[in-house]
Amino acid sequence: MPTILGIPLDVNSSYLRGPAAAPGKIRAALRSDASNKWSELGIDVGAAGAFGDAGDLRLSNSHEQGSQDFSEIERVVGDLLQKGHQPVLLGGDHSVTYPVLRAFASHYADLSIIHFDAHPDLYDEFEGSRMSHACPFARIMEERLAKRLVQIGIRTLNEHQRKQAEKFGVEIIQMSALPAYDQLKIRGPLYISFDMDVLDPAFAPGISHHEPGGMTVREAIAHLHAIEGSIVGADIVEYNPAQDISGMTATVAAKILKEIMGKMILGGKGR
Repeated sequence: MPTILGIPLDVNSSYLRGPAAAPGKIRAALRSDASNKWSELGIDVGAAGAFGDAGDLRLSNSHEQGSQDFSEIERVVGDLLQKGHQPVLLGGDHSVTYPVLRAFASHYADLSIIHFDAHPDLYDEFEGSRMSHACPFARIMEERLAKRLVQIGIRTLNEHQRKQAEKFGVEIIQMSALPAYDQLKIRGPLYISFDMDVLDPAFAPGISHHEPGGMTVREAIAHLHAIEGSIVGADIVEYNPAQDISGMTATVAAKILKEIMGKMILGGKGR
């Protein structure tokens, strides 16, 4: 069963803080009477027992206790997995994906990741930090926490990150190459990491790093629906309520959450 867990952490953000406030805003948008709880796959995500909610972690969200926060994330996600849940994490900045994947690696030796983002987040270090939200996938791949990483929607690839991708065997599908439905047919357990800035800022203004030329919401949903394989976990990160306009991005994040959970409930069988 998909189980939501909020991870209110943004201490590793490199430009603007604010994503720590996202989990509650996404939940409120999901519960809003402005829309029903049916996903476009024909799944009633709002049905009794369709998904669980483990609340939000209590974290220091400080540099001084950063390692303790990461350890707590890993511990709680590991407990959910041990109990048979399929964690769906609401960040938070993208650094949270690293401790989350450390927990998943203990349960899934052959995990593949599908990563939606404007940025590869493959820096070896960024502004002196190896735990920056610009670095999680370097940490994940160097520790071999996943056997395969497919990144989709990338449009900020520089030379350093290109070399990092080659080093780790990362499959990068740049925004200019979309659609890329066939590349999402992956066997085995899958983890989805969805950074809200994969979307064009016109559709998701509530983000810290505006990167024009991104996906429409419709393109993102189409690619999510095209995924094959067993989705065992996911995260939605980098929504920054402080930058939002009329709750627009919260509504979009809730829509993405609903479609991901619908896909998980359906079991990767398609429509």
